[in-house]
Amino acid sequence: MRWLIKLIYLKILGWKVVGNTTMSKDTIKKAVIIAAPHTSWHDFFIGVFLRKVVGIKANFVGKKELFVFPFGYFFRAMGGAALDRTSGQNKVQAIAKLFNDRKEFRLALAPEGTRKKVEEWKTGFYYIAKEANVPIIMFTLDFANKQNKVSEPFYPTDNVEEDFKFMRSFYKGVIGKIPKYS
Repeated sequence: MRWLIKLIYLKILGWKVVGNTTMSKDTIKKAVIIAAPHTSWHDFFIGVFLRKVVGIKANFVGKKELFVFPFGYFFRAMGGAALDRTSGQNKVQAIAKLFNDRKEFRLALAPEGTRKKVEEWKTGFYYIAKEANVPIIMFTLDFANKQNKVSEPFYPTDNVEEDFKFMRSFYKGVIGKIPKYS
C-alpha cells in the first residue's frame, strides 16, 4: 500500500517532502506534530499521505463518542484515540496521559484549532508537549509549492513567547489550500 500512496503523493499530485526527511518510526516514537496552515479539509488527506511517505504512524484524538460501533474500528485503525471531553476534565493532562500509556504516540493536530484564518494559535499542543515531555515536530501544508516541510524535533522551553515566535517563523510564507485563510 505504501508504494501506491507514494505514487499518488509524489507523481500524481506532485508533492514533495523537504527538511527532516530522515524522521522515522524508529527515531521518534513520541511527539506532538503540528500542521499549518490548516485551511481546508484537503489537509487531512495530505497528512495521511505524508505519514505513509515518511513511514510513521501519526495519531489524533477525538471525542469518545466517535469510537463506538460501527466507526470506532475505523478511527482506531487510522490512529485515533478516544478522549473523554466531559466538562471539568483537564484535557492537557488527559492527552499527556495517552503519551505515558503508550510506547509509541505521535499526536498530529492543527495549532490554529480551525480552518479559518486566526491571528493567534491555540496553546494546548504546546502544553501537552511540555506535560508529556515530548518534542514538537512542525510540518507545513504548503499548497503553493506542493510541499511538506518537516522540522527537526523542537523541545519547548520555559519561554512560551520565544518558543511560539520560533515555531511561527517555521511557517513564514507558507500558503494553504485556501490562501485567504493562511
